Amino acid sequence: MENEILKLIKNDRFAEYNGIELIKAEPGYAVTQMEIKDKHLNGVNIVQGGAIFTLADYAFAAASNLKGSVTLGINANISYFKPPKGKILTAEATEISSSRKICTYNVDIYDENRDLIARFTGMGYMKG
Repeated sequence: MENEILKLIKNDRFAEYNGIELIKAEPGYAVTQMEIKDKHLNGVNIVQGGAIFTLADYAFAAASNLKGSVTLGINANISYFKPPKGKILTAEATEISSSRKICTYNVDIYDENRDLIARFTGMGYMKG
């Protein structure tokens, strides 16, 4: 079952389009990474918040879905602390809580220097 779910996660075309890689994935934990390209920058030449959100959301999806059932996001929010330095962003998703149908994750987003640049909190609904 885990291999089938991992195939679905790796088939995320939006993550692929944005250049996001799945570095590590296991039930309740995942790491994703993105090389910052020109297409990720906003009008003032810093990484667009939506690109950071997408990186974090993909880590959340991988970690939560690998628990064994399809999990869909029902709430998400992000706080941005500072602009990233360097060319690589890394998102690390960790399960905070999980019940029969609802799970909550924190996703910390780091720049190349391992400075915390943002934190995403996602809540998911586990189907089936």
